[in-house]
Amino acid sequence: MIRLVKKAQKGNDKAFLKLYQQFEEDIYRLAYVYVKNKDDALDVVQEVAYQSFKKIDTLKKPEYFKTWLMKITINCAINIIRKNKKVVLLKSDFEVLMGTEEEDLLLSLSLQELMDFLQEDEKSVILLRFYHDHTLKEISEILEIPLGTAKSVLYRALNKLRKNYKEAGNYE
Repeated sequence: MIRLVKKAQKGNDKAFLKLYQQFEEDIYRLAYVYVKNKDDALDVVQEVAYQSFKKIDTLKKPEYFKTWLMKITINCAINIIRKNKKVVLLKSDFEVLMGTEEEDLLLSLSLQELMDFLQEDEKSVILLRFYHDHTLKEISEILEIPLGTAKSVLYRALNKLRKNYKEAGNYE
């Protein structure tokens, strides 16, 4: 992988495409958790492809290519969420009653509902820790926060999840 990253940094389009395709699914899943719909998740995937291709020469450590992509994904997803907060969606009564058939069923609805209680920074730490198996040190590097802050955010987020899980009547 390191050799592919170095080739991509030298301008080899095929090397970049091969690298990107290895992580495209991970990018989509992470984006979906944030934006909660297929269309916006695909927009994030496209934006991550564009930004990572444009800025691959700024990646200093090729071994952290995936970590770098995940950081770009989180930032793009948060940007789309912010942009969408300014947009008021109008749904017909039929759509509200029936829901959409295109929802991604890969993610559990209950987990998704629990994650909705978290702030963006808490969501990022939880996803990076438990979904992508990053260490707290890696998380602090990805999110550019001190290690102590990463630990605090993780602790706070887990407490919120436990509390909400208990309130939902799902606890022992």
